[in-house]
Amino acid sequence: MTYVDGFVAAVPTANREKYIKHASDAVAVFKEYGALKVVECWGDDVPEGEVTSFPMAVKRQPDEAVVFGWIIWPSREVRDQAMAKAMEDPRMQPDVNPMPFDGKRLIYGGFDVILDE
Repeated sequence: MTYVDGFVAAVPTANREKYIKHASDAVAVFKEYGALKVVECWGDDVPEGEVTSFPMAVKRQPDEAVVFGWIIWPSREVRDQAMAKAMEDPRMQPDVNPMPFDGKRLIYGGFDVILDE
């Protein structure tokens, strides 16, 4: 069964094009190391919650958008090996591909797929 890395981040709206470039550059690396698919979504209808919400989770500021994405891997093993290689890849280093958002507010995790229809 496939494995999924999911993430949510707050990105300054002024950095939308920079984020798209950052993500596009990263996609090439992830796919080279085995990712099956990478999806990035720019928040369009992401309401504030009263108890919890995407905006609350990433401490979104008024000038920021929520980005939601995922990477599909063939397996956890492939993902673990690929991520180790990707983090060492020169194309992923901050001086080459800087993150146009506050990485401290990035939420991410790996997930076993339990349903895929």
